[in-house]
Amino acid sequence: MKKELRAAVIAGNWKMNCGPAAAKALIEDLKPLAANAECGVIVCVPFVDLQVALEATKGTNIKVGAQNCHWAESGAFTAEISAGMLKELGVEYVILGHSERRQYFGETDVTVNQRLRAALNAGLKPIVCVGEVLEQREQGITEEIVRMQTKVALMGVSEEEMKSIIIAYEPVWAIGTGKTATADQADEVCGQIRKVLAELYGEAVAEATTIQYGGSMKPSNAKELLEKVHVDGGLIGGAALKAADFAGIIDAAK
Repeated sequence: MKKELRAAVIAGNWKMNCGPAAAKALIEDLKPLAANAECGVIVCVPFVDLQVALEATKGTNIKVGAQNCHWAESGAFTAEISAGMLKELGVEYVILGHSERRQYFGETDVTVNQRLRAALNAGLKPIVCVGEVLEQREQGITEEIVRMQTKVALMGVSEEEMKSIIIAYEPVWAIGTGKTATADQADEVCGQIRKVLAELYGEAVAEATTIQYGGSMKPSNAKELLEKVHVDGGLIGGAALKAADFAGIIDAAK
């Protein structure tokens, strides 16, 4: 991390876990553990937990994010949630393009861009996910895949709007599998993403953009990962569901 150039951010992606009661309990457990964090702290919770999470985090350093939003402002999109609805609730962040959304729900680089555009228009701060599957890594095309995903996701995004965007590199083969990219692998790909940003927006924007690593980061490996120059935080899955584990990763960001 280079905290003198860009913000370090640890975000928890709860996925489809915790109803409102469990969400409140988890946040209450986390609040004292995260109170002295030297990085940004975000909990990205299921839609049904947003109201509870916003209430529970009032007056704290913990920010609240959603796990997706639709590209349209309103319309006949049953079960979808618009960026404007999230903003009206008081949500600040939103995850977009997570590999599970791509894998199970047919999201593409193009629809990720459309959702990103909607989120920015509504005043949300997107966490945009990019990453390769195992076959792509084994074929040696990780850089090409990540470059393409990043470029398409950011189509039509201005230099000024980049100030609101976090990018999360998540090697799909390391999500929920217990496998983790080595610190050097994570740093290399985060560096490749930063190189793309420099090509699109210049060195200053690239150096100022927070790039997280997501893929089985836990207290035992967080320090090694976060010591790398291009790894500015983490998008945490399983470890975010236990306050002590999540706090351990936050502490590693010191």
